[in-house]
Amino acid sequence: MQCIVFSLSLKYSVKIAKFVDSMSNIFEIIEPFNPLVEEYYFLTDHDLKYQVKFGRKKNDLSAVTVVFGVLNEEFEGDEYVETNKGDMFRVMNTVVEVVRLFSEKNDYIRSFEFTGEPRENEDMSKPTARLKLFHRFAERYAKNHGWKVLVDKNTIVVNR
Repeated sequence: MQCIVFSLSLKYSVKIAKFVDSMSNIFEIIEPFNPLVEEYYFLTDHDLKYQVKFGRKKNDLSAVTVVFGVLNEEFEGDEYVETNKGDMFRVMNTVVEVVRLFSEKNDYIRSFEFTGEPRENEDMSKPTARLKLFHRFAERYAKNHGWKVLVDKNTIVVNR
């Protein structure tokens, strides 16, 4: 684990250290056995099962919508729930890795779209807190791979 020390408070130093550590870790990814199935899964250390799906756009077969969420029964009916288990960065790193794996196996896919589902008090006409988080991860990945990131209201599109 890398450790970055700032002269803030112990509380913030610990959070920053956890963030740096979580950036290098991902959960074990369960890839589909059938190449035609576009669903991946991973299980967190808190036994939360996530699903990452790729939906084809009807008007453009080289574009997909990326959807991910928790499948556990305790969150039934709300797959976009905030779990508050402290592994948000590791979850996001894992989702980015799933997108990378999917893009390698489907090199004709040119566009990946993410939408940040709003919390109860958020408006879909502007970027939500979730979308801002997705944007940070998308920018970091895109920068390292020469991809472009576009933001439109509450949607991010990552293009190769």
